[in-house]
Amino acid sequence: MGIDEVLRKAPLFTALDDDEVASLRANTSEVRVKRGAVLYREGDTGDQLFMVVRGKVKMGRTAEDGRESLLAVLGPGDTFGEVGLFDPGPRVATVTAVTEAGLLCFDHDHLRTWLIGRPKVAEALLQQVARRLRIGAEAMADLVFLDVPGRVAKALLDLSARFGTAASGGGIYVAHDLTQEELAQLVGASRETVNKALAEFVNRGWLRLEGRAVVVLDVERMRSRAA
Repeated sequence: MGIDEVLRKAPLFTALDDDEVASLRANTSEVRVKRGAVLYREGDTGDQLFMVVRGKVKMGRTAEDGRESLLAVLGPGDTFGEVGLFDPGPRVATVTAVTEAGLLCFDHDHLRTWLIGRPKVAEALLQQVARRLRIGAEAMADLVFLDVPGRVAKALLDLSARFGTAASGGGIYVAHDLTQEELAQLVGASRETVNKALAEFVNRGWLRLEGRAVVVLDVERMRSRAA
């Protein structure tokens, strides 16, 4: 999929015509990174907006005692760094490539000027920031109200909704590209506890593990476990 096509399909830019896409692209640069490369760290200064074109990146934070939490996994069409457009202070998370990835980097000054004449895009950008805050609040509630298997089921269903494709033989194939440790960080639990939850789902016939991917075989049972 080409960059312009990804731009048009991105939630922020779905209504753009050819001229508007060209105008938006005028002051962007493409960045290519390898798996494990850090785009920026929590506490860094920066005001650029990024959009994933290919591959996946993760957003995470590190506690003072060194523990890491994974806030989100982003794929093609997803943007990050929005807060820096409105409040160019320290970055609130560390962004790392989960796979080899290609990204568009939007110049701060040009994008702010471009948004002035496009209030619907600006509104969508603010809605995305609000959505991230809402997701963060839901994640905090899940830590209180859901046990680890429930959080694992909910995380896998979210990943399947965003990255899943039909699996041969039935089910939803989800190439999440996360290590076991990263999956544990995503649900706020130890790797051992998450592995036990995954083994339980496999034994019940709800899930099949395939490296850094899963096949969700029983969506309804997984939804019930995540409730």
